[in-house]
Amino acid sequence: MKKRVALYPGTFDPLTLGHLDIISRAVKLVDHLVIGVATNPSKSPLFTLKERVAMIRHETKPLEGDGRATISVQAFDHLLIEFAEKVGAGMIVRGLRAVSDFEYEFQMVGMNQRLNADIETVFLMADPRHQAIASRLVKEIAMLGGDVTPFTSPHVAKLLVTRCKKLGKRK
Repeated sequence: MKKRVALYPGTFDPLTLGHLDIISRAVKLVDHLVIGVATNPSKSPLFTLKERVAMIRHETKPLEGDGRATISVQAFDHLLIEFAEKVGAGMIVRGLRAVSDFEYEFQMVGMNQRLNADIETVFLMADPRHQAIASRLVKEIAMLGGDVTPFTSPHVAKLLVTRCKKLGKRK
């Protein structure tokens, strides 16, 4: 039987509880989940690509085992659909928080379908507890000296506060 492989792409700068919720639900749907950590030239990440990959590996380790899907974390810097093909993904997993997310994702699905109609996109609705969480807002809260623990794991919160202090961006 063919392995069901899915790709969950994002910049994950930083990884939030919303991301972890989507990951924990996506692993229930497939045999192998690839978390694709993207470079985005239009964004200025707080964490390097290598740091984001390490952060995700640390946070997703407890989600593996006991017959659950395997998880791999890989960086990529080219077209999403090409990366999905490269890792053998039959589906792309995306999280939706609000209608504005859907509008953007709807366009992306259309483009990806034109490039490869064999790869499906599956949307998982954000848990209501995490709908307001956005990485850019979490970074802003951290830079302004706020508590980010309601939005990230304790490990990520510590990394975030340390990075903001190091950059002199934490008030």
